[in-house]
Parts: sequence; C-alpha cells; structure tokens
Amino acid sequence: MSIWQLLQTGRQPEKLAVNTCCSGQIECDGVRKMNKIIWKLLLASPAIIGLSPAFAASGAIAQQATATAEASQPIAAQPSEPQILAASVAEPVAEPVAEQVAAPAGGETLAANTLVSADSAIEQPISAAPAAASIATPTDVKEDAKELAATAPASSEALQAPAPTATTSQSEPVATTAPSPQISDLALQASQNPASQTTELPAAVPTNRTGVDRVEVAQTVPNGMGGPIVPAAPQAQPTQQSGAMSQVTSVSQLSDVQPTDWAFQALQSLVERYGCIAGYPDGTYRGNRALTRYEFAAGVNACLDQVTKLIGSSTANFVTKEDLAILQRLQEEFAAELATLRGRVDALEARTAELEANQFSTTTKLRGEVVFLASDTFGDGVGLDDDKTSTTLGYRVRLNFDTSFTGKDLLRTRLQAVNIPNYGGSGATGTNMARLSIDGSSENAFTLDKVFYRFPLGNATVWLGPKGLNLDDIAPTTNPLADAATGSISRFGRYNPAIFRGPEGAGAALNYNFGRSVRATVGYLASDGDAPNPADGRGVFDGSFSAIGQLNFGLGKAFDVGLSYVRKYSRSGDVNVIGSTGSSLAGRPFGQLPTSSDNFGVQVNFKPSQRFQIGGWYGYTKAHQLRGRDNDATIQNAAITLALPDFIRRGNLLGFVFGMPPKVTDSDVRRADGSEAKDRDTSYHVEGFYRFQVNDFISVTPGVYVIFNPEHNERNDNIWVGVLRTTFSF
Repeated sequence: MSIWQLLQTGRQPEKLAVNTCCSGQIECDGVRKMNKIIWKLLLASPAIIGLSPAFAASGAIAQQATATAEASQPIAAQPSEPQILAASVAEPVAEPVAEQVAAPAGGETLAANTLVSADSAIEQPISAAPAAASIATPTDVKEDAKELAATAPASSEALQAPAPTATTSQSEPVATTAPSPQISDLALQASQNPASQTTELPAAVPTNRTGVDRVEVAQTVPNGMGGPIVPAAPQAQPTQQSGAMSQVTSVSQLSDVQPTDWAFQALQSLVERYGCIAGYPDGTYRGNRALTRYEFAAGVNACLDQVTKLIGSSTANFVTKEDLAILQRLQEEFAAELATLRGRVDALEARTAELEANQFSTTTKLRGEVVFLASDTFGDGVGLDDDKTSTTLGYRVRLNFDTSFTGKDLLRTRLQAVNIPNYGGSGATGTNMARLSIDGSSENAFTLDKVFYRFPLGNATVWLGPKGLNLDDIAPTTNPLADAATGSISRFGRYNPAIFRGPEGAGAALNYNFGRSVRATVGYLASDGDAPNPADGRGVFDGSFSAIGQLNFGLGKAFDVGLSYVRKYSRSGDVNVIGSTGSSLAGRPFGQLPTSSDNFGVQVNFKPSQRFQIGGWYGYTKAHQLRGRDNDATIQNAAITLALPDFIRRGNLLGFVFGMPPKVTDSDVRRADGSEAKDRDTSYHVEGFYRFQVNDFISVTPGVYVIFNPEHNERNDNIWVGVLRTTFSF
C-alpha cells in the first residue's frame, strides 16, 4: 500500500495528504522506506500535528482539571502508530522542519500540509510553551532519508503536499536546544485563507467563574510518542486580551446592528436587560460570522451568571417552604384565638362603617372647651363705700371646628357662648385691674367668635382672618401662664398688655422661621368691629388697628426671649391703649380723642428644668394725642412670673404672678388744678393659683389674686378676688 493510501485510511475528515512526485516507477522497498521515514517524523515531531474538532468530539479532550494534570506531567503509555495516526487533526501547521530532520541531498525538501475544511477554520493565538523538550533527529531517520533521496529521480526530488497554499500566522520554528524530559505545549492556529487570519471573536462579558477570552488548545509530548492529545487548561495558558470593548449598555452602540435585523430584539434583551454581550473595539457586533463551540460556551456561561445574579437578588427575601410550614403550624395552634380576633375585627369594621356614614365631615374635627367659673371679690370697690359684689357662677363654652385640607393648614371656626361677670365695671370693683381672665356676656347665645385660616408657605406661616384673629394668636407671648382656661386666673397675669392688647380681630400676619432658634413675626390687625364697616373713618385701614413686629430668640433650650414693637391707633370713641388691664388713665390718657401709640416690649422665660420656669415682661408705651393739642404720655407695666409644672403630680401646675399693672408715669396733659395728669401711686398685682389635673380632660384650678392700691392710688382699699375654675376639654 502506498503512503497516500496508508494515510488516507487513518485520517479524520480533515485529511492529511502526502504527495510524492517521483518520476518513473517507485520500488516497493523505496516506498516502505519512505513510509518509515514519514512515521518516524510523525513520532518524533508532534509540533506538526494539530488538534481536530473531531478528536475533541470523540472524547479525547478531557476536562480542565484533567487537562492541567496531563499537561504538567509526562504520560507513560505510548500508543501504537495507528492510534497516533487516528489522532491526527485537521488544523494545519506549516513550520520548517529543517532543524528537526536532515534535508535530503540536492535540496530535497519534505513538507507536510493539511487540508482544512471551512467549518474548522478557527483562528487561535499561538501560545507555545517553551520547548524545553526539543526533539533531536534520530540517526536512523537520517540514513533512511539518504536512501530515499538516492532512489528519487532528479526531476522530482521534493516531496510536497497537494493541498492549496495555506499560510499560517505567527509560525515559529521548533527550537533545537538540548533535549529535556519536560512537556511542550503548542497552541495551534490555522486558517483556510489569508482573509480568515484577521477574524476576531466577539468577547463575552467576563464572569467571576472563568474569565477566559479564548480557549487555547495544546498537545502534550512525552519523552516518547504516546498519551492522548488534550487541551491545555485555561489557567495554564497566559491570558491574552482580544481588545474587546467595554460592556455596552444599549444595542444602539453597536453600529452594524439594525432594528430590521431578525435577531434585533433578542440581542437588545441580552445587552440592555441582562448585560452579558459586548462588541468589538470598533463598535461593531459582526453577527454574521461563524461561532465556535468554545465561543458559544463562554457566551452562554456569561448570560447564565447574569441571570443567576438577577434571580438571587430578586428572590433573597422570598418565603421558603420551611417558613410556610411554620406559619401553617402556628395557624393551627392558634386557630381559636384567630377566630376570636377575626370576630372582633369584623365588629370594629361594622362600627367604623357606621361612624363614617354618620360623621360630620372628613376634613373637619370638633374640639370643645367648657369652663365653669365661680368667683367673688372682697374689699371696697374704687369710689365705693363697701363691697358691691356677690359670689357668682358663670360659664364659657367654645366649639372649635378645625378643618385641614392638606394636613398642614388650619381653618378654624369658633362658636362661643359666655356669661361671666366683668369686675371692671363701676357696679363691681370700679377698676380694670380686678378683671378675670375670662369675662363677658353673650346673653346665653352662641355667637361667631373667631374665623381664621393658617397655612405654611416655605419656612413661613401665613395667617388670614376676618374675625377674632388676635395679637396673641399670631405672635408668641413667651409666658407659660398665658392660657385663660388653664393658666393665669387674671386678665393682667396672662401676658404683656402693651404688646398683646389693642385693636385686633381682622387682618393678616406672617411668621418666618430663620432656624430653630429665631422667628420673626409681622402682622396687621384691624378692629373686627371696624373692618367690615364701610363708613368714613372705619374699615380696615381707617379704623382702629394694631401693626406688630416681633423677634423671638431661643438661646438654647432653657432661655426664650421676645422683642416686640406694636404701632396702635384708636379712633375717636374707641380708645383703649393698653386693653383694659391697668388704670383708667392708662387706658385713655387723652380721653376719647384719637390716640396713637408706640409700644415696646421685652418678654423672657427661663427654664432651668422641666419643673421650674421663671420669666416676666416689661412694656413701655408712648401715646400721642392726634386731635386738639399735641400731647404725649408715657405708660409702663411689668411683671414677674413663676411656673412649677408637674408640681406634686404630673400635669399639675403651680403658678405665681407679681407685677405692676399699666401706669401713666409721665404726661403732657394738665389737670384743672395745673397738676400733671399721671398716676401718683403704684398698684401691685399679686396672684397665686394651683391647677389640679384630674385626668386628660378635666382640670380644677383654685386661685386668688389681690390688687394693692387699686388704680395706683393708695387711698383705695385693696381688692381680693377668689376663683374656682373647672375646665373640660374634648
């Protein structure tokens, strides 16, 4: 059998052909010699043998771990020549063998080329391990080569393969260094035509498992010819980057992918949803090129890793079967309790539905307050010879309808009925200094007492109201005893009358927070008796009004300070400069003539602990006569307050007030005798009360206050006022 026939019987689909071009008849013994030379060449030079996909499909390629082991140690078993021939592969290697086999005389060359099918033309980088075990040419091979050269005709002295010329990139001669018993790994690269040598593979996104861009194939060569040919383990090969671009985030970054492509949607999902496809450095995808099994495995592995991560992140908090089993066991164990609870929930739902069906409003809440007040005065009244008062029992009822449209705003509508005596009248004590914190009469009828709307605007709060919007509503009073129903029992003891008493009721105000410790307030309030009146000298701007500006400071958590200025105007017939709290002269220093005043005030409160607060105020008023003569008057008032919250019991309050009610200290007005129209003496206000909190809704407050030298006249008898106040809140 000829060499061609012998090789043809043992090759795989990628065929190894050797063509002899001998002139004349070739003798049988010459043929056998040449066969012998070829076989020895095959046995001695594994560098010319490639690894075929058919061999890989037949199971000769082991797993990576096995491959690494076989690549790192010689294999003792040596298969026979037919086995080695069966292991021949189709990927061609065209390397000079001049240093391995002595060239035949007369320039005779021996070249072995392999035919490569189009399906197996795969570009693989050459990653040749140092050929520590370089192969020396055996002596018997040289002798047989000489004999073969002698029998060959001169006209055809070269043996060459009949395959078309196929160039291999990066071919390297096999080194002829000193032989060594180590293993030589040679990664083979072959291409069918020159154009295929520049083909690059699309790189899959590296994963945390095997970041290998290319799978390189190597064959191991023991000391002798033997052992299976296995792929080199990826970790045993140097990683070579193919220049793949970074991960694309949109399929539109791939210039050669169009929406009309049949696989556009699939590629779009892999890129944009799973992020496991990258392109080439030039921004292309090259979707029409062939795909190897290694590329397919790398791409699928990358996408599976991404899907695994997505599934793990989305199901990390899922309920497991064990959780469901525990839940079922608990349901069975507490079945009776769950049934009882279910019944109670059903009952509550029924009651809630009934309340919702009969509720007044979904945006309005009703808040009420009822005060029962028993009081009496002791001592001769001002200008009276004896005590003209008797013990009284009065009441005040307030119904506040608080509406919120956004949850941060407030529309308050208040209805009020009140019937408590005013001790400032001439038939009682004859001085406003004796007035209670709550007084007045609505003749046992509910009237509209207050309407305003408050809403936030950035760091500011805006107040708007046509009725009952008072100065103490829009500006902090800095007094813990300011509430008329739960705090001070006297009118004077609530807050600084120079600042928070005056024409008020209808207007607007703005509170602005500059931070946690600074707040500014500006407002303009007209008398709610003049504001809706269109007559001349009435209305919002022509009638009586108060314009306030105030700064409040929080000097830490323990110290609060308020600095205030109020410009007041009282029209003729409606003059009340200091809000009916001091002497009659202080309220009308120029009689009923139109009067304006500039009022300055300082309010402080010191809280060294939650159960101790001490504070007070000082008010200075400069009143101006606006008709007739140009007269001025100076009015002053001051007070010190002491509050002991949670005294004896939580919720209780012990309070004291000591002060000087408003007093005219200087005036340009002269009496008929030529003397200055001012208060000659000084009145003192001393007050004490104790609020006992029965529960969250009821409190009882007994208290007493005394006015020494009423109307700033020491000739007047002292006036004592006793109070028993009960407050209901709901």
